[in-house]
Amino acid sequence: MSGRAKNTASSVAAWWPFSRTGTTRRAFSLISHPALFAALLGAVPLFWGSAQPTQAQERRDREPNSVYAARRAKLAAQVDAPVLLWGFTGREESAQAYIFRQEDNFYYLTGHNEEGAGLILLPAARGNRGSVPATTWDGPEEMLFLPPKNPTKEKWNGPRMSPLDPGIQARTGFVSVLPYSEMRATLERLAKLYPTLYTILPYEKENGGYPHEKAVVDWIHTSVPQTNLKDIRSSIGELRQIKSPGEIAFLRQAIELSLDAQLAAMRMMRPGLHEYEIAAKMVEIHAMGGSEAEGYAPIVGAGPNSTMLHYDKLARTIAEGDIVVLDVGAQYSGYSADITRTLPANGKFTSRQREIYEIVLGAQNAALAAIKPGMDYCQKGAKSAYKISYDYINYHGKDLHGKSLGQYFIHGLGHHIGLDVHDPGEYCKPLEPGMVITVEPGIYIPEENLGVRIEDDILITETGSKFLSERLPRDPAEIERIMAEAAAERAKEHQKGDD
Repeated sequence: MSGRAKNTASSVAAWWPFSRTGTTRRAFSLISHPALFAALLGAVPLFWGSAQPTQAQERRDREPNSVYAARRAKLAAQVDAPVLLWGFTGREESAQAYIFRQEDNFYYLTGHNEEGAGLILLPAARGNRGSVPATTWDGPEEMLFLPPKNPTKEKWNGPRMSPLDPGIQARTGFVSVLPYSEMRATLERLAKLYPTLYTILPYEKENGGYPHEKAVVDWIHTSVPQTNLKDIRSSIGELRQIKSPGEIAFLRQAIELSLDAQLAAMRMMRPGLHEYEIAAKMVEIHAMGGSEAEGYAPIVGAGPNSTMLHYDKLARTIAEGDIVVLDVGAQYSGYSADITRTLPANGKFTSRQREIYEIVLGAQNAALAAIKPGMDYCQKGAKSAYKISYDYINYHGKDLHGKSLGQYFIHGLGHHIGLDVHDPGEYCKPLEPGMVITVEPGIYIPEENLGVRIEDDILITETGSKFLSERLPRDPAEIERIMAEAAAERAKEHQKGDD
């Protein structure tokens, strides 16, 4: 039996009620190896209430090892050469406020959230060697490389896993856990057998992770200069688009915290506050509810700032008559929500603000009614949910010059969410069950200091979609009612203080 079979055969069906059939056809042969089976089975309580000490870098929660192993098995079945990935080193930033967060693709495949780790996967099929004889590699088919124990550093930063820790295989879900120092020698051995290696190749665009990815490629080229490199990014991205039940649970928790924070902002909102005060209250609610970090820099834009998509300076004093866009999302166990509401600063929309708000709400409702498997976010075509939303905006209302409003819808209809708030996903790929996406039409008219965006998180199901953030009001009358009640309560409290 191969090393991968031993690793992934962790009785997925018995341990994890949400696992999908066919993840690995070799899984159930694990029971023929009692010692290994017992070791892996012993790992189950680790993720279901174990009293074992928490490692300093572990997240609030994580999925069972069997889920990460199944993902690695799927990836290995798609390739014809080894896959090599680095986790983040912990030196990506020098700021004192920096808190380590694992590289998303590495975490997706390993569930490991500590610095300085490496991963090598071999192709699943033994004959899948190209021109290389199938019997020439006798090592493990997947290897996790960890830094050595550093007691001095741990006194400052807390405990870390190391390859020599007792039970490290059960904790990580890898049969082969090796010192990081052995990664180069392992790569050199593999390079003699394989002319090609998969890794994540760098590209220069927003959120590309370019310096880290370039460092990995440079290290590979230095270690094995004769090896050709292929990009594995899109293959991992394809897997990440369909969320597991565990991922959906983490996203739901992040969404619920985000809704609580949005409701608190509705009740708190009033002229005279600073944008940063609203953001601070929302972040506090996230953190008090168990959020480890924000999914992205909070956006609270009042008046002219409401027309800037990713405004994050938060410096304006909210004025009477302002409209305020609040795009603030919590992260839970590494998974990020993305929720936006638009509020009248004084609790009452002006007639123009309400007109634009209701057009955006109508565009969102039109898209929501259409979203189901097979639809897409392309800007054109019969299956385009974006076009439905855009057309609604373009055929309703005018700007101050009598022109249609479509020109002020300046971004896409939405995106995938997950480990990254802009998770992998192609706009023109048909939606599939298990995808979690945002639906966020908007109108931004700088001339009027008027920006409106309404954003919600949606799970694609077999028959349609599920509105994950439906608890948060969108109806303008309901928003005004909540804000009026909060203002009345503040007035009562103020009167009590005067008495």
